[in-house]
Amino acid sequence: MILTLLRLFWEFFKIGIFAVGGGMAALPFLYDLADSTGWFDYAQIADMLAVSESTPGPIGINMATYVGYEVCGIPGAFIATLGTILPGVTVVLIVVHFLEKFRGNRYMDAAFYGLRPASTALIAVAGISVVEIALLNMDLFKSTGDLLDLFSWPAIALAVVIWVMTNLIKPTKGLHPVVYILGSAIVGIIFKFGS
Repeated sequence: MILTLLRLFWEFFKIGIFAVGGGMAALPFLYDLADSTGWFDYAQIADMLAVSESTPGPIGINMATYVGYEVCGIPGAFIATLGTILPGVTVVLIVVHFLEKFRGNRYMDAAFYGLRPASTALIAVAGISVVEIALLNMDLFKSTGDLLDLFSWPAIALAVVIWVMTNLIKPTKGLHPVVYILGSAIVGIIFKFGS
């Protein structure tokens, strides 16, 4: 168990260093972690994302806590969370210490400007991966070859309904996101999504 905890810390420490742009930017790293460790699969990443989005706190930290708990219980949750936040806390403490030196420094400005496209790309890859898991049936399509089997029509219909309700229908625009999460869960149970 000690070796697993050390590996959890190391893997999430690396994610904390390189997942610039927030929790969604951590998704490509989680896919890689799933492939390299076998601790979870891609479908579980979608579940992690759903749970992390619907619980308070940053998505990346919530996902680290979720994985850590699944792998090693409460100690794993603590270690994975610590591994994720330690790089950011360290960088913030260093930046605060040297803030006056960095302020207006053209190299620092250029470095942060260069991080923007990298963050955007990581978030875009994560979004594409989530769409693939949530709205497409890749396995069914590969087995049948039928283009209509590629799409998860009930999931697409639910996504369209939620988009319409949150963007076009005035009375439902202001509803709290929890209403949509609970409604989607009920629809998923009634229509047996994922079975």
